Amino acid sequence: MVSALPAPDRTRDRVPVKRALISVSDKTDLLTLARALAAAGVEIVSTGSTCQTIRDAGIDAREVSEITGFPESLDGRVKTLHPSIHGGILADLRYDSHVNQLTELGIAPFELVVVNLYPFSEMVASGADATVVVENIDIGGPAMVRAAAKNHHNVAIVVEPSDYAEIIDAVTAGGTTLDQRKVLAGRAFAHTAGYDSAVSHWMQNEYPHDESGFTPALRIAAEKIDTLRYGENSHQAGAVYGAHGGAGLAQATQLHGKEMSYNNFVDADAAVRAAFDHTEPTVAIVKHANPCGIAVGSTIAEAHARAHACDPVSAFGGVIASNGIISKAAAASIVDVFTEVVVAPGFDADALEILTTKKNLRLLTLPESFAVVEREVRQVSGGFLVQDVDRFFSPASEWTLVTGDPADPATLSDLEFAWRACRAVKSNAILLAKDGASVGIGMGQVNRVDSCHLAVTRAGDRSNGSVAASDAFFPFADGLRVLLDAGITAIVQPGGSVRDEEVIAAASAAGVSMYFTNERHFFH
Repeated sequence: MVSALPAPDRTRDRVPVKRALISVSDKTDLLTLARALAAAGVEIVSTGSTCQTIRDAGIDAREVSEITGFPESLDGRVKTLHPSIHGGILADLRYDSHVNQLTELGIAPFELVVVNLYPFSEMVASGADATVVVENIDIGGPAMVRAAAKNHHNVAIVVEPSDYAEIIDAVTAGGTTLDQRKVLAGRAFAHTAGYDSAVSHWMQNEYPHDESGFTPALRIAAEKIDTLRYGENSHQAGAVYGAHGGAGLAQATQLHGKEMSYNNFVDADAAVRAAFDHTEPTVAIVKHANPCGIAVGSTIAEAHARAHACDPVSAFGGVIASNGIISKAAAASIVDVFTEVVVAPGFDADALEILTTKKNLRLLTLPESFAVVEREVRQVSGGFLVQDVDRFFSPASEWTLVTGDPADPATLSDLEFAWRACRAVKSNAILLAKDGASVGIGMGQVNRVDSCHLAVTRAGDRSNGSVAASDAFFPFADGLRVLLDAGITAIVQPGGSVRDEEVIAAASAAGVSMYFTNERHFFH
């Protein structure tokens, strides 16, 4: 522990920039910054490829080795870790003692440090060999960032090219202000925290602590993307953050419409999960985080029309997700229905022309690298729950027929669709399906009988001849009888109740085929 320094000899608000240290992996707008600094008479000190890029553009820059008197070594692992660099970053010039020590040591201070780090996460995402990934763990960079951020009373630290314009303006205006430097320091520590989090996550998974598959420490790093108008309700504040390296809904590009709300994000995420549970062209329509229609089709347009037909009343004001490109035909199917959000991998030009006629309709494209995450995290008071994402769907060939005749191929296909689709429905979940489309959904009830009643009520006459999926076993035969009375022809459910024989007997008496999957799809 280092004791606190005495009260400073002087305070500093605006700090003129006379000397800058630049070392960046991301060269975006580097030359714009370097030219502006040079024009303002700022001495530029730089490293390796950064220095070469600046010099190649005809801008004066001093190589770090000229300052340290020590060459870059160990394949670039050691270059900035030197007192002549860190002394210049860490000296608190509010204190005469620090100023005097710099003079004695022959070290000049830096007023600006511009550093971004080796592309570690990008290397991991590319599937690079572990040896390459390890070499992209930055050491000197985070040390410089943290040093400059700590010394924000004297030094401005910049870690993102998006902040260059602000720095250029400040240099031109006579220097950075203390308020600016405080904000930049906070961003810098968030930057290194996120970087270390990514390294920690990779390292713990690459060299696991035990066989559980769960790392001993969980570090969640995310950056604010936007402040939302409010949270779930108007009296709640809200914001959306993007995880480092994330490629999901939070990183989607909004092409049109009003700003996304908290509830829009929640519903859109549920819809995306539901749509991407299927490999065929699929559309899911969600309202209040529950599907009110899921369907597959030969095209996205057909899938939407069939999903909408499940529950047109609830689909009003809903959120639509597609696992394929929205075509002109799909847009024509969607446009006349009041919808809050449409999210998809992309939109045809003709589809955009149609859908943008609705000025408030939010249109989102998922990142090209979008993939369903393998683990999901949920906050509880005092901590987090982590689990594998439920994407285990055993094929019908692995199910057990417990009553009735084996289903014909068309019925079996509907059962497989219903079993996949019911995973997206909040428990207790009952989903009725016909020809690859939901026709009635009962969700979120505290007993399975009510879910059965809700599903057949919403299906109406369509329940007759449909199949049913239940996310968990029937604890009694009463819920099953509701489905049987409505004309269900086949059922898929996990089984495993102590009253399975009672449930099997009811299905057998009705002459209905019932399959046990020996897995369940609870979704709370």
